[in-house]
Amino acid sequence: MQDLIDTFREQRKASAGQPPPTLEEWRATFAPAGRLHPVPDDVLVTEVEAGGVPAHCLAAPGADAGRVLLFLHGGGFELGSLRSDGELAARLGRAGGMRVLLPEYRLAPEHPFPAAVDDVRAAWRWLRTDQGLSPSSIAVAGDSAGGGLAVALLVATRDAGEALPAAAVLMSPTVDLTSSGASMTERVDQDPFSTPAMLRQFAADYLAGADPKTPLASPLFASLTGLPPLLVQVGTADLLLSDSERLAAAAADAGVDVTLEIGEGLPHVYQILLGTPEAAEATERIGKFLRTRVH
Repeated sequence: MQDLIDTFREQRKASAGQPPPTLEEWRATFAPAGRLHPVPDDVLVTEVEAGGVPAHCLAAPGADAGRVLLFLHGGGFELGSLRSDGELAARLGRAGGMRVLLPEYRLAPEHPFPAAVDDVRAAWRWLRTDQGLSPSSIAVAGDSAGGGLAVALLVATRDAGEALPAAAVLMSPTVDLTSSGASMTERVDQDPFSTPAMLRQFAADYLAGADPKTPLASPLFASLTGLPPLLVQVGTADLLLSDSERLAAAAADAGVDVTLEIGEGLPHVYQILLGTPEAAEATERIGKFLRTRVH
């Protein structure tokens, strides 16, 4: 893992003086862990329209058709897709023995808040109504911005008086678009991927003038009462470490069953680093959590 992190740091230094790519170029080449990992050949990928939202169903051999993981990709609300996150989504589905639905929610800045939240809610309703799945047979998972969208989905569903998913897995979730966490300054020299300026620009593009403390944009500022069991994983070499720490504390204070796992020296969304023991261990723990919680 440390060799990979050192490589990422060197790559960031080398690109520091280069002109930034256009958004189209960045989307076309976005690899959240520095390299892309394809969806394994034995995973069946099917394109669907989930409540009007383009999406992909992923099914590993032996996946229980009656249990589904709604996976929300990261990418700062501007990047990401099946291409960037499909391997991770498929791996978590396999670990949990579940099918996966990965919606291609609308991206900022063309589609600012609350477009992504609306699309995620539409995909959730599609699973419930069109697919006839019970809430207890569905979990939601998300990495980075997708983790924030996962919490927003839970909050919005609860506020609508509807039954909630059985559980949620949050990997380095983005839940505070005010960038007020202590780690935004304390971890600058440790984070090999992100800079405070980059995260603030993502937030500004997504919010498009909306109040950053709006609960569905920054669910750290929402009431968390009544949410389902949460598994939160984050590394200490992450500018967003404080998002996870404060979210877990607020959830616990609200009476939520929450487990916070902090990986010493691990970077943002370290679970995506296929081939590392740290990613394998995190995947195993997520799989056990899903198998225990989702029936």
